[in-house]
Amino acid sequence: MADRIMLNETSYHGAGAIQEIAAEAKARAYKKAFVCSDPDLIKFGVTGKVTDVLDNAGLAYKIYSDIKANPTIENVQHGVQAFKDAEADYIIAIGGGSSMDTAKAIGIIIANPEFEDVRSLEGTAPTKNPCVPIIAVPTTAGTAAEVTINYVITDVEKKRKFVCVDPHDMPVIAVVDPDMMESMPKGLTASTGMDALTHAIEGYTTKAAWEMTDMFHLKAIEIISRSLRSAVANEKEGREGMALGQYIAGMGFSNVGLGIAHSMAHTLGAVYDTPHGVACAMMLPIVMEYNADSTGEKYREIARAMGVKGVDDMSQEEYRKAAIDAVRQLSEDVGIPAKLDAIKEEDLDFLAESAHEDACAPGNPKDAGVEDLKELFRKIM
Repeated sequence: MADRIMLNETSYHGAGAIQEIAAEAKARAYKKAFVCSDPDLIKFGVTGKVTDVLDNAGLAYKIYSDIKANPTIENVQHGVQAFKDAEADYIIAIGGGSSMDTAKAIGIIIANPEFEDVRSLEGTAPTKNPCVPIIAVPTTAGTAAEVTINYVITDVEKKRKFVCVDPHDMPVIAVVDPDMMESMPKGLTASTGMDALTHAIEGYTTKAAWEMTDMFHLKAIEIISRSLRSAVANEKEGREGMALGQYIAGMGFSNVGLGIAHSMAHTLGAVYDTPHGVACAMMLPIVMEYNADSTGEKYREIARAMGVKGVDDMSQEEYRKAAIDAVRQLSEDVGIPAKLDAIKEEDLDFLAESAHEDACAPGNPKDAGVEDLKELFRKIM
C-alpha cells in the first residue's frame, strides 16, 4: 500500500508573511472573505493586522467571531448560516486550532450540504467536494491546523469531542507569520508548544510512521525542544522557532495520525474543558512510558533531538528513560502542571471508554484497552 503525503498548495513563512494574503486573494479572483476569528483576537487587535491588509487592498470581508476555545456543533451551525448570509466565497481563518477547526467544518458543509448534520462528519466522512477555499493564519504555535486534514468539534450534549479526518478540509494557503503570535500569553505559548511536541513525538512513533514523516517529526522535535523555553520568555528567536517547528510537526502527523496521548487529551477537554495543550503535556510522558517497549530504537532519536548528550553510549532502558525525562523537564520548565485535580474516580469509566473510541487511539504503537486507559488516567489524579 502506498504512503500518502498531503500538504498545503502554498505556504508562506516568516515575519510579515500576512502581506501576501492580498496578492493571493486577487490572483485567485476571490471576491469576499469570511473571516473566522475568536473574540479575544479581535478585541486585542490581532485580527486587525489581517483585516488591515484586506482594507488596504480594497478587498471585501465579513467577520465571524462566534467561536469558542473548544468549538461546538452550535458554533459550526451558526457559522454555516453566517457564511451564507455574508455571500462570501472564501474563508480566512485567524487564530489557533479553534478558529481553524470551526472554519474547516463550515467550509466542508457549505461545499457538501448533505453533511449539514455536524455529527455526520465524525471520522472519515465520504465528502465529495473540497471545502470552501481557506487561507489559514495561525496565531498560536501548536495545533498546526493550517497544514492538517484534521479538525475537532465538541459535542456538548454528549460530553465528548469527535475528530474529523478529511483531505477535503486542507487549507489551500497557510500563512505562518511569527508576528501574529507575539501577543500570546505565557501560559498559552507553553500549552500550545507542548501540543506541538506531542504531535511530533506521537507522529514519530505511530503505527503508520514512515521515513518521510520521521524526517519531519525529528526535525520538529529538535526545533521545538530548543525554542519553547525561549518562546515562553517571549523572545523573538523562540517565537520564530516555534512557528516553524509546529508547522513541520503538522506536515508529518496529519499524514500518519497520532496516538492515545491525544485521544485522552480530547476526552479531558470535552469533560473538564481542560486546555488541549495542557492535557497533551500531562499525558505525553505517561503515554511514552506505556509505549516504550513498542518503539524499538526511536526513543534514542527523540532523546538526541531533545539535546540529550551521550545517547549512543546508553542502554535501551537508559535512552528511553532519558527521552521521557527530557519531555517531563521541558513541560515543568514551561509551567505545565503534572496533575489534574478535576478528575474523579467515578469519571474514569467514561473517560477511558471515550478515549478508546477516539479516532486517534488506533494509531498508538501499543494497543490500549479501556482498563489500560483507566490506569493511565489515574496517573494524573
